[in-house]
Parts: sequence; C-alpha cells; structure tokens
Amino acid sequence: MNQQSYLHGWQPSRKNLLWVAAIAAALALSACSKDDASESTTTSAVSTEGKSAAQIAVEAAKPLCEDGKTITIVWEAGLQSLDPNNFSGPMWEEATGCKIKVVEVPTSEMFTKIMQEYRANTGAYDALNVIPAWMPDLAQAGALEQLDSYVDKYGYRGELQTIAATYRDNQMTVDGKIYGFPDDGDVFLMYYRKDIFAREDLQTAFKDKHGYDLIVPETWEQFIEIGSFLTDALKDEGVYGASMFREPGYGNFMFQERFRNEGGKFFDVDMKAAVNGPEGVKVLNGWLTENKFMPPGVEKFGFVENLAVFVKGEAAMTISWPPYGRFAAGYLENEEALSWVPKTQIADKVGYALPPGGHPELAAGFALSVASTSKNKEAAYLFIQWLNSEEISNQRVQLPYALRDPFRDSHFTNPGYMALWPDAKDYLAALGEGAQTGLLDLSLIQTDKYEEALRQGISKLWAGDDPQAILDKVASDWDAVTEQVGVDKQRAVYESWAAKSGAYPN
Repeated sequence: MNQQSYLHGWQPSRKNLLWVAAIAAALALSACSKDDASESTTTSAVSTEGKSAAQIAVEAAKPLCEDGKTITIVWEAGLQSLDPNNFSGPMWEEATGCKIKVVEVPTSEMFTKIMQEYRANTGAYDALNVIPAWMPDLAQAGALEQLDSYVDKYGYRGELQTIAATYRDNQMTVDGKIYGFPDDGDVFLMYYRKDIFAREDLQTAFKDKHGYDLIVPETWEQFIEIGSFLTDALKDEGVYGASMFREPGYGNFMFQERFRNEGGKFFDVDMKAAVNGPEGVKVLNGWLTENKFMPPGVEKFGFVENLAVFVKGEAAMTISWPPYGRFAAGYLENEEALSWVPKTQIADKVGYALPPGGHPELAAGFALSVASTSKNKEAAYLFIQWLNSEEISNQRVQLPYALRDPFRDSHFTNPGYMALWPDAKDYLAALGEGAQTGLLDLSLIQTDKYEEALRQGISKLWAGDDPQAILDKVASDWDAVTEQVGVDKQRAVYESWAAKSGAYPN
C-alpha cells in the first residue's frame, strides 16, 4: 500500500526487529542453495533453464558483487522502507554480497527527486520505486531504463505472466515496452461489520422500510440508504452507518473510482476535460449526502483517523487500501512498528467486498524500475527481479510491518497467508477479485498537475462551494495543463492509457 504521507513523515521504531534478520539469513540460505562450483563467472553465461527467477538473479549477481558493490534504491519513507532495510536488503546481501542502501523519500517528493537526479546525471540512484501513474512521464523524459533486454536475458517473462493481469497489463509498460515490475497490489476494498449485517432486528426493520434485504451495498444508492438506516438504528450504540477518509489527497483516488463507476469519462473526443459533467457532480453531491450519516468531522479524516473509527467498532462500513483488513483482524498487533495502530475491537467480525460499482481503484501502488543514470544497471536489475519474483514476493507481502500488498496470482491462494487469521482466505479472495476488475489511476504527462487541481476542488467542497462550480474550475485547470503539454501530445498518451483494460469499466 502506498502511504501517501498519511503519517506525515513518521518514522517507526526499529528496535526489537532483530528477529527479522535471523529469518532473513535462514531464507537467504534457502534461496541460495546450490553447488558453488557450478557457478559461472560472468553474467552472460548464467543458465536459466529449470531455475526460478530468484535463483537466476542470485547466481547472476554474485560475480557482479564480489567487490561488495552497493545498490542504492529509492523507497517510500516509513513502514514501506522496513522491507528493504530489515528484511529483503539483508537477505540480498547475504545471498550475493551486494549491499543495499535505501534512500527514504516521502511519497509526495519521490517523483521530483527522481527527476532531479536524472537531470543532474549523478548516478546516485540505481533502482527506483515508481508509482505507475508516473511511468509515462518518467519514461518519456528518459529517467527509466527499458527492461525488456534484461527480462529476456534472465528468463523473467514467464514469471511476469503470473502477476495478476490487471497489474501486469496496466502498470508495467509504456508504448509496449517494460519500464517497471508491478510490485504492490494497492486496491480499494469495502470493509463491513458482519455481525451488524447479520442482526435479525436490523434485517427486518430495513426490509420493512426499503423493500429489499439488508445487504452489503452494491450501488452507491444502496450505500446511502443502508448507511443512513444503520446510523439511525445504531445511534444509541455509538455506531455510525459508515465512515470514510475525505482528506483531499485520498479524495482524488475516491473521485476517480466513483466517477468512472457512474459512467464518466475524463476527456471528450476533443481532449476537453469532462469531469464537470453530470457524473462528476453526482459524485460530489453523493459525498455531501453521505457525510450527514458519518461521524462529525469526517471531512477532515485521513487514513489514520478513519482507521481508528473503524477498528474501534464505531462504523459499520468503510473503504480503504488492503492494510485495513489486516489491522482490523489484529494481525500481529503487538508488532512494535505497528504500535500507532489502534487496538482492534472487531477482530473476527469483519467482512470484505468490492466497493459499490464493482470496479475499485488501483490507488497509487508501486512498480520497481531501474534508473537510466545508474552506474550499476545490471546489478540493480537483478535485485528488482529477485525482489519481485514469485518466491521472494510471497514472503514480502506477508511482512506484518511493511505495506506491500498481494499482486501475484499465487499471493491470493498462498496457504501460509490464508492461515494468518480466521478470515484471511476471504480477505485474499476479495483482493483477488479486485485485481480482476480494478481501475487504473489516470496516467498522463504531468499527471501530478491534474491530480492537484482535483485535490484543490475537493478542498473547496468541504469549504461549502457549489459542486458544479468546483468541477467547472477543475475542468478549466485540466484544459490549461493539456494546452501547456500540447493537445496532440497529451491525446496520444491519454488514448494509450484509455486503451488499457483497467482504464474504464468494461
């Protein structure tokens, strides 16, 4: 999951994580078991036949790492960085001799720092974490190394096909060329209280009032009716029908999802912004209606505030990234790095479903790339192939303190993962379903400027401005960015994006 700076630069304590290093060493021995005498001394002679992608990467990297080479990788600051710092980084060094240096950068600064380093051409970065929506920008600028030749040399195409199709087909290529490996299954899910929806008194009262069963809502109209009903019915128990994060940074993703589920298209045939059409106005008016049955102050809720309400049992429904499911289940709640997460009061009571509309946002996420200015491109590539591989990624997505979410077909059916808590199999099934129907974030040249205009518009909604006027201004700002980039140039990028399977609902 992409933290989107929700902890505002918070750095977790790393004490009492020494057990991770022990596990890492054991796993490294497993990953590297082979006859050292059979190793080739040059990367070009590495055999790929009958070997896993992880084994191939380790064998090929060893000769490159004999001098203790250091690979520098850019990673999101906070929980995400505990993976390479405490788990995968030590494993890789033990297996190959290559050290891993992690440069922690807040999400909001990552694009800028990657571009600045590329223009300075210092070679300071070797491997990168890239939000897929940035990929066209970075690839066209020349900041990313094209990976196809490495993929073929090290026999990785087969394992790439086992990445869930929605991520593989939407978050890996630009103009048909590979620039990154999808590495984080960020997708929104609905989390709901199974015990509340199962109550006979509520089922009877709801059907008497609305004429249909009390169900997990499948449309936004149902969400409003059910959420409002539950708030009225449960107010004496201190429970609201729903809660949501509404802070504009998150609202950007929520708008993109719901707008398309309502039938909206971001641009018309003339490449004019269409977010101010009836679909967009319906989304903003829906938010205003829903806030009336949500907790007071919901307009300011971010990731942590909304999480606290839900895990304390004060909301019957919410929508968020995959970590909510793990946190609500109390998965390793005593882990020190997760001490900021409120203690769950609803373990074993949480159900998982797709949000209304059935096409959830693949919100942010990360892909692994190689910097075009790296002086260690081969070694950097081998490291990210190993990280992303079937074998290693299945371990990384189960780390209790990191936020990488399942993104391979095997992740959703991993027996070890399914046994982590009683309902983990249902959680993984919902994530797998979202990976089939999810919607890709809008990806253009200067995507950040389009997103910023939308974020500013959402801020004005909470200030009381008219939804139509807000979206008219957003559309005007979008058109100005399009003109600045060049209408024909941007149209080509948009049409390429819109042709992807995850751009719009089928």
